[in-house]
Amino acid sequence: MDCLKAAQYSSTMLHCSNPNTPSMLEALSPVFNLKAIRPVVNITTVTNVGLFLTVFGIMGVDEKDQLLTTFLWQDVEWENEFTKWDPEECGTSRISVPRTNLWVPDIIINEIMDENTAPKVPYTYLLSDGTVSDSQPIKAITSCRLDIYLFPFDIQNCTLSFNSFTLSSNDLQLHLAGTPERMFEYSKSMMATMGEWELIGIAVKKYTLPSTASGFDDIIHFYISLRRQPMIYVVNLLLPSCFLITVDLFSFILPPNTVDRSVFKMTLILGYTVFLLIMNDLLPITENNLPLINVFLSMCLAMMVASLLETIVITNFLCGSSNYSRAPRWIRVLVLKILGRLVCLRPKPRDQNDTVIQNPVPQVSSPVTEEYKTLEQKGPLSEDKTLLELRSLGRVLQAIRLQMEQHLSKTQSTEEWIQIGLIIDRLLFILYIIFITVSFITIIIIWVISYNAA
Repeated sequence: MDCLKAAQYSSTMLHCSNPNTPSMLEALSPVFNLKAIRPVVNITTVTNVGLFLTVFGIMGVDEKDQLLTTFLWQDVEWENEFTKWDPEECGTSRISVPRTNLWVPDIIINEIMDENTAPKVPYTYLLSDGTVSDSQPIKAITSCRLDIYLFPFDIQNCTLSFNSFTLSSNDLQLHLAGTPERMFEYSKSMMATMGEWELIGIAVKKYTLPSTASGFDDIIHFYISLRRQPMIYVVNLLLPSCFLITVDLFSFILPPNTVDRSVFKMTLILGYTVFLLIMNDLLPITENNLPLINVFLSMCLAMMVASLLETIVITNFLCGSSNYSRAPRWIRVLVLKILGRLVCLRPKPRDQNDTVIQNPVPQVSSPVTEEYKTLEQKGPLSEDKTLLELRSLGRVLQAIRLQMEQHLSKTQSTEEWIQIGLIIDRLLFILYIIFITVSFITIIIIWVISYNAA
């Protein structure tokens, strides 16, 4: 009987004995006793709840755990049919009351992964037309499918789903209390902190989905679009890597036969490895997919290692060429003639001194003639003694000639291998430039196209 009496009383306008606050609270006392039920006179009446969401701060993104931490302000409005009064009779059109004294819809965020640690607001507002306005701050740690392939030029789209936990659409229906554009502009104006993230858009879509029980559930999806501020990563990661790979590229200018180029390149690789270890905390940690920046950094390190290996091979050519036999004909034709012209490094022409040295026979034959003439001037000698002397001189001269031919052949072989090494060094330097240029342009194009598409 008491509940029925209270319901009959509250189905009409509230009446205040005096236009002051105590009379207003006295008139609301029967309504406070009905806080356990949905505030409608007829149980079949649907309660319409308006929702307005403000993104007050973007506190961080956890790529490893796929979590987004935001600070939200949730404004909810609904009609309480038991709380209508005449503003002139009661002296006010608006009053604040404790939230615990009224029925409040159980609106939840489906993606929330941790307890809301934001301060609790103990009061809510009642309007004379029966509207209840309730605002609550929410520190939302929500799950979000993060795609960091384009890091640090990535754009993340996270979804926040709001719905009633217990009431179906037959009892409670959700609608927006404002346009998505107004929510976005208001959030941008009220944004207190963004860190490395920038809010670039808010989109909203309402769904009516079958519930596990009978009926349907009203769900509103808020799509929050965030863009990372990439400048810190460009300055601390990309630019130093480009500078170091440029230094490694110009190290090919160092002459490998007079400067220990391999030591320089090894020092460069060691410095770049230490740099990556120091800057490792700036890189995202995820197991879903490999960010493009990791490919970029790994490619820079791989190119430095390949450059060091190339220097080791060329140094072996130049320093050990004196121990090699003459290069096969096909190598001489392919490298010295074809590739040499291709890289603009042709063999040096031989000078006249080389030609004189290559033909020592006429030079050593003159002393023999002079000695023979001297023997004739001294008088007749025994024929046997003269023949022995001439044969001995012939053997000595022939041995000298063989040594000279071996020396000249060895010198020519050494020069060929040195020239082959220089041509291969020049060719690999050109290929190194082409590969780095194509790789960098490809990665930049992928970044730009994906960034614009997002």
